[in-house]
Amino acid sequence: MSRAFNVARLQGETKCHICLDVLTEPDTTECGHNFCHSCIYNFCRGREVVPCPVCRHYCQKQNITSNAQLGEMVNMVQQFQNRASQSEETKTSCERHNQVLTLFCEDDLQLLCDRCIGPESHNSHRVTSIARAASHHRERLWGLSKLLKKEMKEAEELRRIQDGGTQALREQAEAQRCELNSEFERLHRCLDREQQAAFSRLKEEEKDVRQKLSQNIEAFEKRTSTLKSLLKLALAGKTSSEVDLLSTVKNFYKDYESLSNPDIFSPQLRREAYNFPLQYSALQKIIQQFTVQVTLDPDTAHQNLLVSEDKKCVTFSKKKQRVPDFLKRFTKSHVVLGFPNFSSGRHFWAVKVGEKSEWAVGICRANLSTGARQSLIPPGCWRIVWKGDCFEVSGEADPKGSQLKATRPRVIGIFLDYELGEVSFYRMPEKSHICTIGDTFAEPVCPYFYIGNNSEPLRLCSATDAE
Repeated sequence: MSRAFNVARLQGETKCHICLDVLTEPDTTECGHNFCHSCIYNFCRGREVVPCPVCRHYCQKQNITSNAQLGEMVNMVQQFQNRASQSEETKTSCERHNQVLTLFCEDDLQLLCDRCIGPESHNSHRVTSIARAASHHRERLWGLSKLLKKEMKEAEELRRIQDGGTQALREQAEAQRCELNSEFERLHRCLDREQQAAFSRLKEEEKDVRQKLSQNIEAFEKRTSTLKSLLKLALAGKTSSEVDLLSTVKNFYKDYESLSNPDIFSPQLRREAYNFPLQYSALQKIIQQFTVQVTLDPDTAHQNLLVSEDKKCVTFSKKKQRVPDFLKRFTKSHVVLGFPNFSSGRHFWAVKVGEKSEWAVGICRANLSTGARQSLIPPGCWRIVWKGDCFEVSGEADPKGSQLKATRPRVIGIFLDYELGEVSFYRMPEKSHICTIGDTFAEPVCPYFYIGNNSEPLRLCSATDAE
């Protein structure tokens, strides 16, 4: 490694971390970092306590002191660098042929001598003189240094945005904690044990998200550090010798091109982390207070479905019915919707499913488009599908859903909390919680029923029948 290159590295240590230029009238912070007097003065303007631009340690403005000795050292380094540049050897011998290096291969970014060029090596490559190549790459590195400065500022800004996510996470967790407290109070504290379990899951979820957020912040800090290192090398290329410059550009370009900007991580808590089963006495209160009378809407029923006169039962028929061709009728999937539509509040209803091989119950958007009603799997649904030995749980955000092993149920209880954005399913009469699907309801929803081929009827039932 040449003396000029060593001097260039030393010169890089005399740069201001704010303007990235040579230190002018250097000042030193409590944490030991150095900046130009004008740079740190402008950075501290209007504040008595500021975070160090390098390590984020909070420093008192009054404790930032002038460092005259460092200023003298900076001047000495600049003078020494000038002398080193003048005396540095500009030609080096080829290790392979022991000839003077006079050429540079632009394809391989490699220094060459006259004998390096042959039929088997560099023959068809773009080869130029060292002086011309050095001039080209000095200009290119200078251009990249400007881009690196811009990217470094952007990375620091994104890091500051991500850093603010910690407070947002704390506020979000506190808001959800208050929401849970309110829900438990409305249920007269009947579920103290479930409440503590829910808070524990929320705490673990918050801890996990906080850890991911911290890791993402570290990724931004690492990228910023890498950008600073590349910027120093790019700036050093302006003053280093031609040979040293061209000897290092290959690794520089490789490191620069491999850079990637971390994605912004949004600190969101999963709703399922704090869901809790509303069982036994609490569910009984829900049934008593929020049970609604649901009926089937024959105008939405698929042609292979028969809806009873009382609109409480639906049966599959192999023979298609002669029914009006309403736009709201389902044409691909054996689906029928129910009344009423819900746009607020809490509502409970139950469905007898018997020994059916395949069925689905839940809710869907009341204002489905004609195209959605002609789909085999209509979008805009929140439902559980019985597959013979398990449930398939799916929502609008995750239509493929996930599977949940379970024993065959007889009656399914459905509880919709519109404002909370949840629809819960219970096995009746055991009052055992099956699952809860969370989402944000932005428009009216209605009961949803699907019946498979050759299955028993689906029958709406009262709370008494569900027992």
